[in-house]
Amino acid sequence: MAFVKITEQPSLYNNLEKKSVLEILQDINTEDQKVALAVKKAIPQIEKLVSQIVPRMKQGGRIFYMGAGTSGRLGVLDASEIPPTFGMPPTLVIGLIAGGDTALRNPVENAEDDMNRGWEELKEHNINEKDTVIGIAASGTTPYVIGALHAAREHGILTGSISSNPDSPISKEADVAIEMIVGPEYVTGSSRMKSGTGQKMILNMITTSVMIQLGRVKGNRMVNMQLSNQKLVDRGTRMVSEELGMDYDQAKRLLLLHGSVKKAVDAYHAENPNS
Repeated sequence: MAFVKITEQPSLYNNLEKKSVLEILQDINTEDQKVALAVKKAIPQIEKLVSQIVPRMKQGGRIFYMGAGTSGRLGVLDASEIPPTFGMPPTLVIGLIAGGDTALRNPVENAEDDMNRGWEELKEHNINEKDTVIGIAASGTTPYVIGALHAAREHGILTGSISSNPDSPISKEADVAIEMIVGPEYVTGSSRMKSGTGQKMILNMITTSVMIQLGRVKGNRMVNMQLSNQKLVDRGTRMVSEELGMDYDQAKRLLLLHGSVKKAVDAYHAENPNS
């Protein structure tokens, strides 16, 4: 099958500048509703990738996201939210973006066109066979990502890809290719829109399901979250209070003493084995 770049096809809408604000918003919302359905169709591939990531992480493996532009920023965003949400060190899910941290706020000229740079950055992190490299590229053609995935596979490292075009070059370099076909963008070629929304959804699905499988959630709660502000301290206190049946002030003292809901609850049960 020939490679079709759906992400570059003309918008289904025209004369956007002549539309009212309400019409523009309604049109964008109509297109956004297609994203969740496209992601739903990709769940079998997402499951296949997660199922291979979990045993690797249980052995000390890590997840590396690789991307450029919007795709790279979304990878860095998802990685940066793992420590506060699940209490994991920032070294377990790592987002790498073409052009480095500068590219998070400003475009870096030609950074994504370097086929070798991605693998060089992975080597700086001492990548090994327990790790997983996930390339993110709406078009599926970003050299920075393709080169990194190709080298990773050559070294026996699990690779995954997230793209919005079928049978793209990035898919060919992935052990598990996740293809989320959302169709043309509202503004032609603006993959920060539906493609970016779908990428964020899939990244949420990958890391959340991995963290649950690694025991970082109890029931439906973030029992390992970092207590980085008063809102989270309050939330954690209420969790401890409910779990142990103690009053708010006592629960708060216990939580702050141990630093997380899980540690506080475990410590209480250790000291009160009949509780």
